Amino acid sequence: MAGVVRKRLGPRDPAVTSRMMSRVRNKDSKAELALRRALHAAGVRYRLHAPDVTGRPDIVIRSRRLAVFVDGDLWHGNPDEVRRRGRESLAELFPSRTEWWVAKIERTMARDREVTDTLRAEGWTVIRLWEHDVLRDPASCADAVRRELAGGKPR
Repeated sequence: MAGVVRKRLGPRDPAVTSRMMSRVRNKDSKAELALRRALHAAGVRYRLHAPDVTGRPDIVIRSRRLAVFVDGDLWHGNPDEVRRRGRESLAELFPSRTEWWVAKIERTMARDREVTDTLRAEGWTVIRLWEHDVLRDPASCADAVRRELAGGKPR
C-alpha cells in the first residue's frame, strides 16, 4: 500500500530489529554487484572477499596487489550521506540509541583506516569506493580500477 504512513507505538521489539539487521548484506550488495559486472564486462578478472587478505576486500586482483572496497555510505560514515539526509551530524540520524550507533560507525571508520594502512604497508594498492558513486555510475568506478591496473606494476 503505497503512501501509507505507519506510526510506531513505543520501542520496536528487539526480535524485529534483529531480523531487519540480519538482512543487511555485508557482501554482494547491489553496488558491489554493479561494479563486478562493469569490471567483468571490461575484461578485468578478480577474486572476491579473499580471506587471506587483510580486511577481506570486496575485490582482489592479486597479480597487481590491488584491493577494492565498496563502502556503504551510512555504515562507513560518508559525510555526504549525512548531508544528503538533511542532517548536520551523524548523531542526528539516530533518534534512539544515538551514542551506540555513532560509536559503532566511528569504530567502522577507524577499522577502515587501519585496514587501508595495513594493506598499504604490505605493498597493496587500496581503492575505496562509496556505494552511491558505484550505483550512480558503475562504469566510471570500473574505469578508476582499470586506470590503477594500467599504471600499476605486476609483482
